Amino acid sequence: MVKEVQLRVTLKEEEFQDILLVKAAKWLAIPKEEITGIKVLRKSIDARKPKIIFNYKVAVYIRQVLPKTSEYEFQYQDVSKAKPIHIIGFGPAGMWAALRCIELGFKPIVLERGKNVQDRRRDLKAINQDHFVNEDSNYCFGEGGAGTYSDGKLYTRSLKRGDVRKIFENLVFHGATDQILVDAHPHIGTNKLPKVVQNIRETILKYGGEVHFETRVTDFGIKNNKIESIQFQNGNETAVERVILATGHSARDIYYLLNKKAIAIKSKSFAMGVRVEHPQHIIDSIQYHCSDERHELLPAASYSLVQQVNDRGVYSFCMCPGGFIVPAATANGEVVVNGMSPSRRNNKFANSGIVVEINAEKDLHKYEQFGELKGLEFQKNLERLAFTSGGRSQVAPGQRLTDFVEGRLSNSLNDTSYQPGLKSAPMHSLLPKLIGGRLRKGFEAFGRKMKGYYTEEANIVGVESRTSSPVNIPRNESLVHPQISNLFPCGEGGGYAGGIISAAMDGERCAEAAIIGM
Repeated sequence: MVKEVQLRVTLKEEEFQDILLVKAAKWLAIPKEEITGIKVLRKSIDARKPKIIFNYKVAVYIRQVLPKTSEYEFQYQDVSKAKPIHIIGFGPAGMWAALRCIELGFKPIVLERGKNVQDRRRDLKAINQDHFVNEDSNYCFGEGGAGTYSDGKLYTRSLKRGDVRKIFENLVFHGATDQILVDAHPHIGTNKLPKVVQNIRETILKYGGEVHFETRVTDFGIKNNKIESIQFQNGNETAVERVILATGHSARDIYYLLNKKAIAIKSKSFAMGVRVEHPQHIIDSIQYHCSDERHELLPAASYSLVQQVNDRGVYSFCMCPGGFIVPAATANGEVVVNGMSPSRRNNKFANSGIVVEINAEKDLHKYEQFGELKGLEFQKNLERLAFTSGGRSQVAPGQRLTDFVEGRLSNSLNDTSYQPGLKSAPMHSLLPKLIGGRLRKGFEAFGRKMKGYYTEEANIVGVESRTSSPVNIPRNESLVHPQISNLFPCGEGGGYAGGIISAAMDGERCAEAAIIGM
């Protein structure tokens, strides 16, 4: 017999497994000797009150052996001689599209503009230390996509788009910690995710798929509303039958290419703002109601904030406790910041994007000349502004949080995790009013919601501009482009995902759609 039980455990009860056994037996009113095993299904922390509670959802096995293997099995097969599906991009959407193709008996041929996870490291070092951006290999482009070196958070609200559990189990199958199966806010970590990504590539190659790095797509050969061939930056081309386009939210050249070839795209709403960085101990003290260091059993505290300001949402995005701010530009001449955390989340800073909703139809009148690319051009303009105000390098413009809200230049800045460095800049006047004005009111509101959050010990760093794509590549109910009969827009680049898990699920769906009729 197996029964599910909800249990609550306090910080003082440190021997959790024994405590869970005793509590489960008491809750079920049975001798604890009858319990043959306990499997944790879900774990979360309730820190809303001074008495911190660990909430556990557990499966209690009564006179029954606890299973040792997952209920999920991944049936990969040799597809080396099977019909090919071409996948452009090797981020989460592209990776899971490839894995699903193999499960379904089709050969994925992946075309990735960037480098593999190992070789990407040198280009990341060049951004941080030399301030040089390799436009094909950076924090956004390369094996694993933007998520590989920017945190590996796995939280998603897209529970109806596919089998979320399957994606998590597949990550564990490829080397991720099984803790992601139970944590309420699962996280792999920037230091752990590259190995998982490499293992996925090795699975694809083992079963006959292909992965081609440093292979940037530059053109499509189109006839009778169908892509017949793909051209590459080296002048080569290849014939194709079905194309899954999973290039991510920063592949601007793809949007320009589609627009140039009169392939339908649409502007969409998105969000932009800044990164705010606090000492981690400040966030811990607010969230855990403690004046000293947090308890060793507690993880670095995070937060989630939202406020409506002048009919637009101002909210936290990609919050990274115990993390770093990183340079996420994809071209020289721009500054973009993002956040990440290692698996232990043990850095002394906490950072989060604080961004403002941009309504593509109402907020971008000055950019109407760019048509469906107006949001993209707005993004680019602010990224170039950050580049010049930071000193025309990857040094980012920064300001103390209180100075930004009160409208004065910071005479000095706090220490930061952002390796290229910060330069004091009047971001309160540099950012357009539709962003800067709302951010200032948003930060004031957040200070009222979290006492101690609004402090001169925090910096804001600009700009956080790649929260999502400002362009949508349309598709119909069959997930195919309404104009190009064999093109399947996929993942964040198409406007259909907002993170690793939702992108992976969309990749699976597009693979299933692409093989129909082959």
